[in-house]
Amino acid sequence: MPDITWEAPFCAESSNCFRIGTDPDGNAYIAVSGQEDTYLTDTREALTTLIRDIKAGKADHLL
Repeated sequence: MPDITWEAPFCAESSNCFRIGTDPDGNAYIAVSGQEDTYLTDTREALTTLIRDIKAGKADHLL
């Protein structure tokens, strides 16, 4: 498992929480809070765009 530094969880209005993390090589990760050992990885830019779209209500069905 890479050395991932996780940010504080982001929780929607319901009980859905997720976390964003990065590693020393600049890779970005996203995981359900509490299940950080099972994550998706992509570029930081791609995951940032995903999070912004979710916060803007464009993809709230994902939560």
